[in-house]
Amino acid sequence: MGERCLVPAGSLQSDGGPEAISVPPAHPRDKWSKKMDFLLSVVGFAVDLGNVWRFPYICYQNGGGAFLIPYTLMAVFGGVPLFYMELALGQFHRTGAIPIWKRICPIFKGIGFAICIIGLYVSFYYNTIIAWALYYFYSSFSSTLPWASCDNPWNTPNCTNYFGRNNVTWTNFSRSPAEEFYTRKVLELQKSGGLYNVGGIRWQLLLCLFLIFTIVYFSLWKGVKTSGKVVWVTATLPYLVLLILLVRGATLPGAWRGVLFYLRPDWGKLLSTAVWVDAAAQIFFSLGPGFGVLLALASYNHFHNNCYRDALITSAVNCLTSFLSGFVIFTVLGYMAEMRDVEVEDVARDKGPSLLFITYPEAIANMVGSTFFAIIFFLMMITLGLDSTFGGLEAVITAVMDEYPQVLAQRRELFVLGLITVCFLGSLSTLTYGGAYVVKLLEEFGAGCSILAVVLLETIAVSWFYGIQRFSHDVKAMLGFTPGLFWKVCWVAISPTLLFIVASSLLEQPPLALFGYRYPAWSTSLGHLIGASSFICIPVYMVYKLVWTPGSLKQVRLKGSTEVPPSSLCFIC
Repeated sequence: MGERCLVPAGSLQSDGGPEAISVPPAHPRDKWSKKMDFLLSVVGFAVDLGNVWRFPYICYQNGGGAFLIPYTLMAVFGGVPLFYMELALGQFHRTGAIPIWKRICPIFKGIGFAICIIGLYVSFYYNTIIAWALYYFYSSFSSTLPWASCDNPWNTPNCTNYFGRNNVTWTNFSRSPAEEFYTRKVLELQKSGGLYNVGGIRWQLLLCLFLIFTIVYFSLWKGVKTSGKVVWVTATLPYLVLLILLVRGATLPGAWRGVLFYLRPDWGKLLSTAVWVDAAAQIFFSLGPGFGVLLALASYNHFHNNCYRDALITSAVNCLTSFLSGFVIFTVLGYMAEMRDVEVEDVARDKGPSLLFITYPEAIANMVGSTFFAIIFFLMMITLGLDSTFGGLEAVITAVMDEYPQVLAQRRELFVLGLITVCFLGSLSTLTYGGAYVVKLLEEFGAGCSILAVVLLETIAVSWFYGIQRFSHDVKAMLGFTPGLFWKVCWVAISPTLLFIVASSLLEQPPLALFGYRYPAWSTSLGHLIGASSFICIPVYMVYKLVWTPGSLKQVRLKGSTEVPPSSLCFIC
């Protein structure tokens, strides 16, 4: 089907693109000031909090060092090819996630709208997690960390501090000072009745979130000229902190126990299908194809930029960062096991935000120089989160502004302010006493199966409808060489198959629970509606296109309007 279309309208570029069809842009497009601005922005988006809290847990749960085999294979055959595809699409067509489909396959334009809705859902909860980190960061400026003891007003009789003490009995009802600080002081979950009654808004968290969004606004309001400078700090600082924490963790008693637990291979796990599915899910969510971010960031590149090399470098950095984070986390977990006189497995049960807000802070509180390490740890978390927020919101900004350039081209500051305001208001429910329950719900359903389904359809639309040969020609026009057979096979067959398998496996999730609270049945139905509300844009737009476009299904409809170049904007593709 792809062979019917001619060279897309965006193929002529002012800096040396293929000279086929030219339509001068009404407004000159911004470009990255330096190549490193782009690379750091991509790395900053891909390397986020999930690299620190998710990968180590998934790794030890699925066979330790043996898990690196399926993880590497899934990266090579699934994640990296899709990463490369999105960078090439964005760089060639120089436009965002919504209007790009006019040039690829118009009937799939609903993918762009779905991407923007998913981006909003993620912003509703992800920035709240950064606000929690900011609260911890502020609380760390104390000679004695507030989660180091049980002598605080928020503590309960169940609070048990075992560090530096002998003959301490730990029961199923025992709670560490760090856990009670997180649940009873930061979140104040005790004032909530669950999702039925989330309670009022925590004004301290509201202030923290306001400060986060203020930073985000002034980093994005002028476009890549400002965000490209900010990432020099936010994308590099986490690596300095990770190295400091790694060195400190390696010197702790029992650190070797954690490393052995992290990497000890369990080859039998490789026979389990679930391990391979977890590896694929981890790499897809980690690299982040489908969120529109790679499209947006690459669209500000020079036409002949080597996006192939960029894809290999940035995806390798992402995977290595995940691996490094595992050492940072598990050296500390080994230390905690040594102090508790238990197995590492008994202290390595937390995953997600709990790992970052309970387990690791608990270990930091009992180190020499605890205040310093707490400050740099939560500063690292803030910068990791901000980078991903920059990318996620830039995807929405670029998509909408490129779709409506006549209205928004000269009003970027106002549009970004409006978008930030919407995100802030949408986050208010996560700032309540029961806000952690809302965060968990949005985290599970806001960008789960829906984003994988979006990536699957995006890959099919480009490889099968637009045509793998045409896409390869586009890449050759930019880079001077055609993608090899390996990449073509991955784009056409292997990557879509892996995406389908992973998305299918995530359809049936176990009942949600958080801190002993079991989510009601209606909340799961609500979660599925949230997930469907973004994906539904795709079939709805297809129906709209079928109903309102004259001609038969396979008919090519050439636009004679001067507003649209004669680039064969086909009905389907």
